[in-house]
Amino acid sequence: MHPILSDRRRFMVYIIAWIFTGVLIARLLVTADLANWSFALLFSLPVALFGSFLTSSAYFVCRSLPFNRRSFSIATLVFASAAMVSGISWLGLCYGWNKVLVLAADEVEVLHLSPHLLVLFFITGFAVYLLALLAFDVYIAFDNIREAERREAASRLLARDAELQVLRSQIDPHFLFNSLNSISALTAIDAVAARTMTIALADFFRQTLAIAEKEKISLKEELLLCENFLAVEKIRFGKKLGVEFEVAADAEQAQIPPMILQPLLENAIKHGIRNLPKGGVIKVTIFQRDRWLHIAVENPVSADPGNSTGNGLGLSNLRQRFFALYGDQARVSWQRTDDNFTLEMALPFEQTYHE
Repeated sequence: MHPILSDRRRFMVYIIAWIFTGVLIARLLVTADLANWSFALLFSLPVALFGSFLTSSAYFVCRSLPFNRRSFSIATLVFASAAMVSGISWLGLCYGWNKVLVLAADEVEVLHLSPHLLVLFFITGFAVYLLALLAFDVYIAFDNIREAERREAASRLLARDAELQVLRSQIDPHFLFNSLNSISALTAIDAVAARTMTIALADFFRQTLAIAEKEKISLKEELLLCENFLAVEKIRFGKKLGVEFEVAADAEQAQIPPMILQPLLENAIKHGIRNLPKGGVIKVTIFQRDRWLHIAVENPVSADPGNSTGNGLGLSNLRQRFFALYGDQARVSWQRTDDNFTLEMALPFEQTYHE
């Protein structure tokens, strides 16, 4: 689309600028004592408006010579030829329009078009069109740069989405395999518990399917997902597993990536609670402060590091997901002591709004 003709505001500014150009031409004719004001304006304004449409065609000339397929010699030849045609066209219009006005007024030529004045009209038409070619060429160059930046941004977005899908595909089966192993173990011990756990697992994955395609969900939805997950795990561990949630009311509507808290609870159980004879309590603290959402998960661990050390895949995935979504505007850190493991994360607080 033409950058001037396709935009009403630009078009109006463009036409007004050319009208002022016509007035300037009339002023020069009067100053040079070549015509009176009435004839000068009657001559120059239509000529200027014609020049505006003639000059706008320079955009299409530039478009016909893409930067990546042009040579300097070809561009010089085409631009010079186009400017030459423009200069001749503008000169012909000036000469013809002057004759029409003289005949219409039934007078001797009011504006005497001397050879010097005709040359001046030609040079003016040539120079103005050449400047228009250069201006549109610069505009197209910047437009190409903006388009390249848009394509690059779209590519980064697609790459980020692809990365998130890969990370999710690593997280989701992790819990599924553990749960199926637990169901298999319960089948031989307690068939009723195994059946109950299967139903609870189905409910959990039904909810994960509902949020799988979302980039962000509310913290409240994530907490509900965690409750369904814990319903499965409590069947397996019974009183050995305890969980305490301390969630600030103003944090529940925060927008967060789905399934960032559930894998942390899974790790706390797998690498902490499971290895303790008496089990323990997982403490989850969530609050909002200074437009940052803070989440902390704390769980007891065995004094023997060999019994409670994982491969770090879940935490690595969490960091990668945060980087893909927030860049450097998110933080994940963890600390282990002899009998305790604490993970803390902070991410920009994004509010969920309801209509």
